Amino acid sequence: MKITAFGRCWTIRWQWALVSLAASALLASLSMWQFQRATEKTQTLARIAAWQAQGAVGLTRLAHLVQAGVGAGEGAVDGLQVDFEARWLAPAVWLIDNRIVDGRAGYDVLIAVADRSDPRAAGLAVLLNLGWIEAPAARDVLPLPAIPTQLRVQGIFRTDVGGLLLGTNLEDRGSWPMRIQQVDVDALSPLVPVALVRGLVHQQQGSPFHIHYRPVVLPAERHRAYALQWALLALAVIVVALAAGQCKERPHEQP
Repeated sequence: MKITAFGRCWTIRWQWALVSLAASALLASLSMWQFQRATEKTQTLARIAAWQAQGAVGLTRLAHLVQAGVGAGEGAVDGLQVDFEARWLAPAVWLIDNRIVDGRAGYDVLIAVADRSDPRAAGLAVLLNLGWIEAPAARDVLPLPAIPTQLRVQGIFRTDVGGLLLGTNLEDRGSWPMRIQQVDVDALSPLVPVALVRGLVHQQQGSPFHIHYRPVVLPAERHRAYALQWALLALAVIVVALAAGQCKERPHEQP
């Protein structure tokens, strides 16, 4: 099939046309996804900055804000700054698997803490990521992190703590620490004697372990650059397809 327009003609081969359209549509969707990720990163940083401006909260206030934000969505309290004198709910320690820092394999150390300075926080606890510890050479050997019984929580509260899970999450060998693949508040709650606030605090200072957490790993500008690359590739597919289908000879002008 031939199409003539603007003094040029193109030979349309439907199989190649469909492949080209599918490829360009896929690339365009990747571009839109990267633009969406850039918007999400910008919103996350803005939300964290807004909570920083309001000052840090203790465990009681944190639990109240999380409960109040249920109707508005969990993201309403995402990025809260948390600061309180804490007590580790021993002996519970979880090791979050597959954490790579500076090219080395290891675990993030996760514990549950209560507020030891506020009587109003009785019966409450929150999960605290203290940072990274290197893994032993043998997979079946778990590190034994030394957890301080009392510490000061100074971190960022995040509500989106899940992820893609393949297989079993919690490896319960009947002793502590336990290895987990991802943080799941509902799954860990039965192992804690008090109610857990739905979310996770990432310690930002004063930890015995290596703090590596950043709220945003890739900046929004990087996502926009990727989006532009995907968009240009989508355009390139269309241009190449048109060039390949162009007739070798121009159509004769009509008298």
